[in-house]
Amino acid sequence: MDRCNDVSDEVAVVMVPLPAQGHLNQLLQFCCIFSSHGLPVHYVGSAIHNQQARLRANGGLDPNKIAKIHFHDLPTPDFASPSPNPNASFKFPTHLQPTWDASQLLRHPTARLLRELASKARRIVVIHDYLMSYVVQDVASIPNAESYNFNCVSVLSMVSYMYRGLGKKFVADGELRELMPPPEGCTTDEIVKLGIAQMEHLSVRSGDIHNSNRLIEGPFIDLLEQNETAQKWKKQWFIAPILPANPNLNSKNPKNPNPCLDWLDEQPQSSVLYISFGTTTSMSEREVRELALGLEHSKQKFLWVLRDSDKGDIFSGKPREIELPEGFEERVKGVGMVVRDWAPQPEILAHRSTGGFMSHCGWNSCMESITFGVPITAWPMHSDQPFNSFLVAQVLKTGLMVREWADRGEVVNSSAIENVVRRLMASEEGDEIRKRAQKLGENVRKSAQEEGVSQMELNSFIAHITR
Repeated sequence: MDRCNDVSDEVAVVMVPLPAQGHLNQLLQFCCIFSSHGLPVHYVGSAIHNQQARLRANGGLDPNKIAKIHFHDLPTPDFASPSPNPNASFKFPTHLQPTWDASQLLRHPTARLLRELASKARRIVVIHDYLMSYVVQDVASIPNAESYNFNCVSVLSMVSYMYRGLGKKFVADGELRELMPPPEGCTTDEIVKLGIAQMEHLSVRSGDIHNSNRLIEGPFIDLLEQNETAQKWKKQWFIAPILPANPNLNSKNPKNPNPCLDWLDEQPQSSVLYISFGTTTSMSEREVRELALGLEHSKQKFLWVLRDSDKGDIFSGKPREIELPEGFEERVKGVGMVVRDWAPQPEILAHRSTGGFMSHCGWNSCMESITFGVPITAWPMHSDQPFNSFLVAQVLKTGLMVREWADRGEVVNSSAIENVVRRLMASEEGDEIRKRAQKLGENVRKSAQEEGVSQMELNSFIAHITR
């Protein structure tokens, strides 16, 4: 869908996400915020990934706001879309690299679109993923255009890599320094090269926006702002949470039935452990078996989203059928529920029955869990996830580790899983962690209300771009 005729003669916002679900989703949420302020918003990507973003828009987003977004399906050359390898010992989703490489070919169609929009608006404001900096570089040649880098990862992970590049350690507390996970094994040389290729095009941007909050990452935000590299940057805004504070929990909605929400409605308050490892993690049969047995032996209620990693094109081919131990679902009937389809994660985390979240600790999942006050059992797989797990378990103390990053080469056995599930869901220790998580969530939600620190930063950014 390509609609340029409705461009305001004032300010138009253009979103350019990286084609990966966690990035598509965050920038779609951000679109809805601008839409609610009456600004025309344009979402730019391939037809495949724009369709993916719309299809998976969570129920907390207002359909009326999404309907106002102008989706521009740009032509993208064919790219390989291999299946993930669940048996790989290295969990980074290398099978998505062809998708990200192909996304770099969007530069010229993006430039044409930006020039068309700029001819009709007083100003166009381009908000892009860091790994799409190369694609939006032509902003520099458009007089009434300016660009802003949107960081979809935690500030802690950014600062960690930044200080490591300078040969420095940044955590002042000696104990925390010793506990910090090593960055080895997080990414691949290919994605690092793609990141380095973006750096020369960042100089054209007018500032940085972070999906983070000073109540969550205050000390690390301070370190980022004090860093000698960051001081050369333009203004920065920390505007999380960008997801709706009150997602739609009406599971009886005939247009959007959610059987898992119906099931949650029947469970006691804070009694259910939600399990999901996001869209870029594939687990081997052995890992799935150990997790299933650990959940069964824990005797705790659970809602498990059991899906394979996304392919580059989620609409091509059939996803892998992941087998559970024989008789498992029958044995846990009434105690646990297994979901094999796309699940409404924000609604699940906001539900009164959800009392914990076993997560890979992607930043999207962390922000959703923190915002809704749900403690995490952290099981990092790749990328920024080890740092996010450290933030949750060691800094915020709103979670427990399932597996330390240093032990990532080992399969977590069922007894270890059973133990951590019981600690979080059926112990005084878990109750205290839950109270801390609920208090933090309450404060984060308040920060997004009028006069809250996050809302004021968002207001500052909107005032800046509409000046």
